[in-house]
Amino acid sequence: MTPNNLLKRLRWLSLLLITTILVLIFRSPAIAQTPRHYTDLEFPPLGEIKIPDYERNELDNGMVVYLMEDHNLPLVNGTAIIRTGSRLEPSQQVGLAEVTGTVMRTGGTKTHPSDQLNELLEQRAAQVETSISQISGNAAFSSLSEDLPTVFNLFAEVLREPAFAPKQLELAKTGQKGAIARRNDDPKNIARREFRKLIYGETSPYARTEEYNTINTISREDLIAFHQKYYRPDGIILGIVGDFDPKIVKDLIAENFGNWKTSTPKPEISVPSATQKFEQGLFFVNQPQLSQSSILLGHLGGELNSPDYPALSVLNGIMNGFGGRLYNEVRSRRGLAYSVYGLWRASYDYPGLFAGGGQTRSQTTVSFIESMMQEIEKIRANPIREEELIRAKESILNSFVFKFENPSQTLSRLMIYEYYDYPKDFIFKYQQGVKATTVEDIQRVAQKYLVPERMVTLVVGNNEEIQPPLTGLGKNITTVDISIPEPRI
Repeated sequence: MTPNNLLKRLRWLSLLLITTILVLIFRSPAIAQTPRHYTDLEFPPLGEIKIPDYERNELDNGMVVYLMEDHNLPLVNGTAIIRTGSRLEPSQQVGLAEVTGTVMRTGGTKTHPSDQLNELLEQRAAQVETSISQISGNAAFSSLSEDLPTVFNLFAEVLREPAFAPKQLELAKTGQKGAIARRNDDPKNIARREFRKLIYGETSPYARTEEYNTINTISREDLIAFHQKYYRPDGIILGIVGDFDPKIVKDLIAENFGNWKTSTPKPEISVPSATQKFEQGLFFVNQPQLSQSSILLGHLGGELNSPDYPALSVLNGIMNGFGGRLYNEVRSRRGLAYSVYGLWRASYDYPGLFAGGGQTRSQTTVSFIESMMQEIEKIRANPIREEELIRAKESILNSFVFKFENPSQTLSRLMIYEYYDYPKDFIFKYQQGVKATTVEDIQRVAQKYLVPERMVTLVVGNNEEIQPPLTGLGKNITTVDISIPEPRI
């Protein structure tokens, strides 16, 4: 062996020895360390959540304005909440509010037609959007800081002077009719829609649906009248957040909204009440093409300002999600569900719903319903385990950090609380209520608010495939007609 070959071999042996030593060094701790169970992991407590500085003003004409600076990015976002909603539209014109909210933006303004408005915004990578939901009107803009004056002027035009272009109105109505034609395509959508009708009643503003006839009656004059009635400065809360100079923004607001006067009296807005239509009952929508059932059961719920809402939220956490009772028992142990849930859904100013349900195979429909009712009875009859309480409370409390991820979320929360006349510290009182919830509280609210004898059950499924049949539940079955009425000529 030559000296060179010997030297090369020694080098390779040295590298092999060093590699072996390094592998042993880095591998040894992994072999010695025993993985810890997730319940043994410890985390530092979350920091206290604080609301960023903000400014609230009220213009002489009654418009409320919130300003919150955030200079992390050269962006400005604005949101307006308007005191209106589809629950205030005439019953013979269901769909009027939604169409109004759509055409306010798509129809352009009196100064800038639709195409010109779109082009001005696209050139600046900006947005202006409007809509009307069941409980409020909404308008929003987003802009680079340098383009704020132009974009804000356009935003104000859309709010104050929409053109309601006839062509865009017809397009919006066509879109609504298309949605009506497709509304029975998804069994889960059928279940949600018809369940609300069974609880609130089909004529309730919280459950009624658009039909061809209600859309056909909507005219451009109706949109103008609806806008004039509800879009007024004393019915608007405007919030702006982002990278802006407060003086410049205040000047823009004064210039665009300070001179906004209304000649009509302020409308008397009475929030529609809600009562439960059916007390108990088993209802069925036959869909022969399905191989599974979509199920909902429940009854009328309550409002967010209930002193028991924090405990009810913890109850939700105990019942739902990974590790929750319904997931563990109905889905995992019994294998009866693709999805399962049971939630107390409260609303801000009218009674919400308690709704439980999910999707299951046709052949396990009856077993699924029985299991759901058993779990509801069980949580009413027996105290929960302390570890269940801790898990649910920690999940809710740890989620608070995501409710205040950015100033926009915080500002939106402040505006919503003002809109519904809730205290500004509502979220923090709720947080304290969750912390104070006990095992005894859970059983108390379960017994008070989950009422099996008031529960309505709805099944959307294939009658021929549901075996054993629904008659095995010992209740009279009412068939629900979901046919779509043809338009009157």
